[in-house]
Amino acid sequence: MKALFAGHDLVESLLPLDECILVMRDTFSMLARGEAILPLRGGLREPDGKGVLAWMPAYLDKERLIGGKFITVFGGNRNTRFESHQGAVLLFESESGRLLAILDAGSITAIRTAACSAVATDLLAAADSSDLAILGSGTQAYMHLRSMRAIRNIKRVRVWSRNTEHARNFASRASRESEIPIEHVSSVAEAVTGAHIICTVTSSTSPVLLGRWLTPGAHINAVGASVPGFRELDSEAVAKSKLYTDRRESLFNEADDFRIPRSEGVIQDSHLVGEIGEVLTGKAPARQSKSEITLFKSLGLAVEDLAAAYRVYTKAKLKKQGVWMEFNKERV
Repeated sequence: MKALFAGHDLVESLLPLDECILVMRDTFSMLARGEAILPLRGGLREPDGKGVLAWMPAYLDKERLIGGKFITVFGGNRNTRFESHQGAVLLFESESGRLLAILDAGSITAIRTAACSAVATDLLAAADSSDLAILGSGTQAYMHLRSMRAIRNIKRVRVWSRNTEHARNFASRASRESEIPIEHVSSVAEAVTGAHIICTVTSSTSPVLLGRWLTPGAHINAVGASVPGFRELDSEAVAKSKLYTDRRESLFNEADDFRIPRSEGVIQDSHLVGEIGEVLTGKAPARQSKSEITLFKSLGLAVEDLAAAYRVYTKAKLKKQGVWMEFNKERV
């Protein structure tokens, strides 16, 4: 039987952002209904600490899929031609265990992460939100600019990054491409003061967004810190916000944005209002007033990768696109 091998370009062409947003809505809902199995992610660090191999397995009941994402994380690639995160999504059918596809993990992750933030923002941000702050200037900064514009009428953007040159380049390039004012600012406070939507997409190990800077009514997508040891929000920012996440087990075990304020006694597990899927299925409330500050703590889930990968696989099969190679030997 043949399996699909899909690189970056094919994934991008078959998984447009607006389509992925709909796929992620369905995926969150399936998760809330218990139609998925999702162990916590695992990892292996090299002896010299240079790199990490991480794996995220999952099962989706509706499509009878099993598989996961395997990625390497090499922070030293920052100034090279290689991305810091590289890897593959492996997609199997669960009847016989046959491999269906091997897909580029970087492009799937970039698109589905921003799509998940779009779903959360559409549910939680005020309908008239138009002022966007982006903390970070890498791939997810670009993707979140696109995803926020897909669900809100964004009229102003401020961007901050520890790398000033990257932030300036981001603002210049994104302004040309989006034809809206995108301003590089020199401090986080300047970026977020008065912002309706804030997206934190950094690789910070300590808080960059402080609660005292938040404006009533703001919505935050906290995206960059998805494993222990990384943190973007201080305890006050979390405590002041109505907290939502993609999956509570991941939040309680992997998110230092949540675990540290909890260990300080600032919040408890009950501070979590619900998962995004629970909002979609009516099990948890969304925003209740215009003045509330809402926070979506994104961890990134393997079910999101599988659902996105399956959409690419089905479209590639229908359109007869991509590279298909004999992989699974059948018994005679």
